Amino acid sequence: MARLAAFDMDGTLLMPNHLLGEETVRTLNRLRDERQITLAFATGRHVLEMRHVLSKLSLEAFLITGNGTRIHSTQGDLLHRQDLSPEAAQRVIHGQWDTQASMHVFNDTGWLTEFEVGEMLNAHVYSGFSPKIVDVKRIPADEVTKICFCGLHDDLLRLKIQLDEALGGRAFLCFSAVDCLEVLPVGCNKGAALNVLSKHLGLTMKDCMAFGDAMNDREMLSSVGHGLIMGNAMAQLKEDLPHLPVIGHCNKQAVSHYLTHWLDTPNLTYSPE
Repeated sequence: MARLAAFDMDGTLLMPNHLLGEETVRTLNRLRDERQITLAFATGRHVLEMRHVLSKLSLEAFLITGNGTRIHSTQGDLLHRQDLSPEAAQRVIHGQWDTQASMHVFNDTGWLTEFEVGEMLNAHVYSGFSPKIVDVKRIPADEVTKICFCGLHDDLLRLKIQLDEALGGRAFLCFSAVDCLEVLPVGCNKGAALNVLSKHLGLTMKDCMAFGDAMNDREMLSSVGHGLIMGNAMAQLKEDLPHLPVIGHCNKQAVSHYLTHWLDTPNLTYSPE
């Protein structure tokens, strides 16, 4: 039986309106109260934003944020951190890239960009998290957690080729959504971070279940004892992990639907709603 459950946020726990449904919140509380399962949110979002989310929900959970760059305990203590190398951060921030995508830099102070983000703020309606408009070229390269590029997918695919060539293995690149390409520290991903957290709790990855929808969830889903892919997941994720079960869509709170079945009728065959 699972003893630790890890959840991606966007496209997984969150509905398309970027809110958590009431059924989802009730089910998460059932996992904790009825089965004593430890909860972890594994997300690309910043810890400052996730702390605000948890405070509104009154949920006790570990936080894996920044796609694995930070792990915090249920009491808010920092358990693990990993930053981009200064060389990689310097190269990306000061590079000349053939792209229309906007660049967003993250560190412990928050979200930093030169761009007016407009509709991007819709994704943060639950928390009100917003960027600081700064000259990103003045950000200290030794304080960068990750860098994101947001734009059209085909443009980002071309950009990924440029970044791979320029960085030469000094960073890990992945898509956290079809319109978001992330530059992360080498070896940094949600799966690696969940492994650190599992060991901290005296567990193994086989004791974990995890839910996700994007390529930044790939390592986590493939390494746990019970990985589940959302019906609305990126096609590449489903293609890369064809052996994992696919549940329903986030717009129908499919995580709650699956877990309710798992809690109440585990002897019956599950079928997505």
